[in-house]
Formats: sequence, C-alpha cells, structure tokens
Amino acid sequence: MQPLKAIASMLAICSALFFVHTATAVELAGVKLDDSARVANQDLKLNGAGIRYKFVFKVYVVGLYLPEKKAAVADVLAAPGARRVSITMLRDVGSEEFGKAFFSGIEHNTDNAERAALAVPMAKFSAMFATTSELRQGDVLHLDWVPGSGMAVLLNGRKVLEPITDAAFYNAILRIWLGSKPVDDKLKRQLLGEQ
Repeated sequence: MQPLKAIASMLAICSALFFVHTATAVELAGVKLDDSARVANQDLKLNGAGIRYKFVFKVYVVGLYLPEKKAAVADVLAAPGARRVSITMLRDVGSEEFGKAFFSGIEHNTDNAERAALAVPMAKFSAMFATTSELRQGDVLHLDWVPGSGMAVLLNGRKVLEPITDAAFYNAILRIWLGSKPVDDKLKRQLLGEQ
C-alpha cells in the first residue's frame, strides 16, 4: 500500500508543478502574461508577445490573445470572436505622447480613404487620451474586441471608453503592430508567434 501512496503523491506533485508552470506562458521584463485570457465569456490563447522599444528604452510589454493561434496577419484580422491586445507599461508615458503614437501607427498602416471612414471612431478613441493625464509604469491597458458590442478599453480593469462598434477600427488598431509598416518588425513577428 505504501508504494501506491508514494506514486499517488508523486503524481499529485508533478501535476501541480505542471499547472503552475503553464499558468504563465511568458515573462518579459518582469511582466507575466498568462497563456490564456477570458473576454466576453470566450477563452482566448496568447498568440504572441514582445517588448516595444523606443530608441533603447523599454516602453511596454504587449500580448495578443486570439480564440486560436494565427501566424498570418490576414488570419488575425479576420479571426471571428473576441480578441485582446494587452499592454503593460514599463515606464511612465504622457497620455498625449501615447495617443500620438497610436495615431501615427494607424496613419502609417491605412490609406486616406480608410482614415476618412474611421474619422468618427478615431475621434472617440482620441477623447480617451484627454481623460487620462499619463500611463504609469505597471498600468495595464486592455483593448478588447467583444462581438456584438465593439471595442472595449480597460485601464487597470476599469472601463475608460464606451465601446467603439466599428470592427475596421479595431483592425486598424491591430495593424499598428501587425500592419505593413508596423511600429517594430521584430515585435510583429513575436505577436504572430515567431520567436
């Protein structure tokens, strides 16, 4: 009977270690990203993650969560269901500066006609930056696509923007990192699951 108890104990320990190990998929610059997230009652998987650098400074850790892993930009943009971009700040950044970076990324990855069609959601998104003076080190910003509702923006778990219902705008946000002129080519590859 003792050998069976020993085996059972060993299996329980191994099982516990396995689940502890898989609870966090990635750790970057001290930021732990879970291998899954739940958005709108849907389980999402961490597709990829990386660090955004500006010059030599680490600005934030970003993770992309999708219903299932995708390696091609077109597949990410066409993915049905919920999606999440999770951004954890690694330094303090003024809201105005952060907003300009967002809109610069959108501008580089859309044409004039697309930007004209996105004018209303861009104005709503811009208003969010006016309500927050800065993003501080450790702040977590979630940009969630919720089917049937739109893009929800949460700062440290608190809703900071009424949902933006335009799916094309959410994809324009994704193209900041995944577009033909991403903010960082290496970061694009990391978000698409390349190491």
